[in-house]
Amino acid sequence: MGRQSEPRGAVPLRADSAGAPGGETPIPETLAVFDELVKAGKIRHFGLSNESSWGVMRFIAEADKGVGPRLASLQNAYNFVNRGFEVNLAEVCEREQVSLLAYSPLAQGYLTGKYDHGARPQGSRSQLFNRGQRYETPNAAEAQLEYNELARSFGMEPALFANAYVTSRPFVTSSIIGATTLPQLEMALSSADVVWSEDMQKAVDAIHQRVGNPCP
Repeated sequence: MGRQSEPRGAVPLRADSAGAPGGETPIPETLAVFDELVKAGKIRHFGLSNESSWGVMRFIAEADKGVGPRLASLQNAYNFVNRGFEVNLAEVCEREQVSLLAYSPLAQGYLTGKYDHGARPQGSRSQLFNRGQRYETPNAAEAQLEYNELARSFGMEPALFANAYVTSRPFVTSSIIGATTLPQLEMALSSADVVWSEDMQKAVDAIHQRVGNPCP
C-alpha cells in the first residue's frame, strides 16, 4: 500500500470499487489478497501507511462485510509540525481499535535542532540526500526552531523533547524511531521515561495554535 511519487498531496493507490480511475487498485481486491496471506500463514495481521480517514473506514467497512481481515494498524507521520492525525484519524482509530504506529517523530531530524538557522551539518540526512520536502515548507523552519527552543527552555535536548511528546500521546501505540549511533538510540528509548507535564503540553499547544501544521 503506497502513495504516488509526489512528496505532498499525493493520492493513495486504492479505490472504492472495481473500474476505478487512474489505475487504482480496488480496496476489496486488496483486502482479498491480505485474506489469502493470513489464511496461508504468511502474515498474522496487516496495516496501512499514509492513509486517510476515508481509506481507513473503507477498509474497515469491507472487512466487516467479510471480504477479508480487519485493519490492525496505521503507520502515519506524527510530530510537532505534523499533527494532522488529530483532526479526524484519532477518533476513527480509537473507535475502530486501529493502532497508530507514528513515524518520523523527529521530522526527519528537523526537531533535533541540528538544522536550526539553516545549518546543514556534514554527513546529515539533509546534506546527503536533500529529500526533506515535507519538512522544508515555507513556514517550517520558523516552527521547528520554536519547538526546539521550547525544548531547551525545559532543560531538554530537542530530540528527547520531541520523542517524549509523541510517546506521551494516548492515541500512539508505538513510535517508530531511527538512529545512526548508539547514543541516539539510547536517547530515543529514554524518552519513554520522561514525565510529560501539563506545562509542557500547554506550551506546545500555544505554538501549535500559532503555526498549525506547517508540514502535512
